[in-house]
Amino acid sequence: MDILELFKKLIESKSETPDDGGILDFIASYLSDFTAIRVDAAGVKNLFIYKKFGEGEHLCFAGHVDVVPAGRGWDSDPYKLVERDGYLYGRGTQDMKSGVAAFTQAVKEAKNFSGTLSLLLTSDEEGEATDGTIRVLEYLKEHEMLPDAVVVAEPTCEDVFGDAIKVGRRGSINGYITLRGKQGHAAYPQKAINPIHNIAPRLANMAGVDLDNGDEYFSPSKFVVTDIRAGMEVTNVTPNELKMMFNVRNTTLTTQKEIKEFVDKNLNGLDYEIRLTQGSYPFRTNTDTKVVKNIDKAIENITGCKPKHSTAGGTSDARFVAQFGVDVIEFGVKNDTIHAVNERTTKEEVVGLYKVFKNLIDIWE
Repeated sequence: MDILELFKKLIESKSETPDDGGILDFIASYLSDFTAIRVDAAGVKNLFIYKKFGEGEHLCFAGHVDVVPAGRGWDSDPYKLVERDGYLYGRGTQDMKSGVAAFTQAVKEAKNFSGTLSLLLTSDEEGEATDGTIRVLEYLKEHEMLPDAVVVAEPTCEDVFGDAIKVGRRGSINGYITLRGKQGHAAYPQKAINPIHNIAPRLANMAGVDLDNGDEYFSPSKFVVTDIRAGMEVTNVTPNELKMMFNVRNTTLTTQKEIKEFVDKNLNGLDYEIRLTQGSYPFRTNTDTKVVKNIDKAIENITGCKPKHSTAGGTSDARFVAQFGVDVIEFGVKNDTIHAVNERTTKEEVVGLYKVFKNLIDIWE
């Protein structure tokens, strides 16, 4: 089986979160000379599979085999790999079965390596992710098997294949505000306390405001209002309370403390409550580390591109790896149709990604 045949096999194995579509068992069989460990939890299937070549460093490739639901409106069956107009169509072609196929084939063909090669795979990255990659990492830490470096094969490229890697990610903080008022008749506003009127003039100083200036790696942490609702959908009653939700994709310069202080300052004098939750924490891998330098070199060797170092976008399982003090980067195919109808990539990118990972293994010392 070559890289494109493997890619086809993965695309045509339907694996909507948290179903793995039988992929993990297949990979364990495909890499028959590797040692496979299952760390399944709460219906989520997880695989760690490794081979020790020598006494050197442990390089791990990580990713997810699950995909989001296909949705309606596709021009072809989303669970058949269809070639059309120079593209390969199917759910997961970019996010991220191209990456899984590329590193699986690359490690299968590895003949010589100075240390240990491994794969860490989960079926729950697109879902809650509470019983996926994090559970495997906890197992590896408990058994003193944590890797020295991890490459997550999420789609990272922007305009051309090879132009960007992720060396970090912003965190994500969610906020929930309840602003209390006093319900009343719209004809007698003086007898009521309208929370909509109270917050309206203050929103201009909150919505879309940058909470820090960012830095050379991170764009500013922005206060993004995602939902406001109040009232009973009638025109003659003012509401008793207002609920507002917001999200901040935060840099290392802004924490929950600064966000609460920002809200307190802008809602000073109003009767409200605020609750904050954090789904992920910001991290950045030092660009002088071995994994960054070597992936840069491998990408340039194969594509001729010198990739930029980015932290843009949402979250990925790399955030869990970073929590364990392991150097982690992300590199994959172009990211322009992920989660969309008619998700697509190209043969050239899939083969190119496989070649980059093969070269990374070859140059690792």
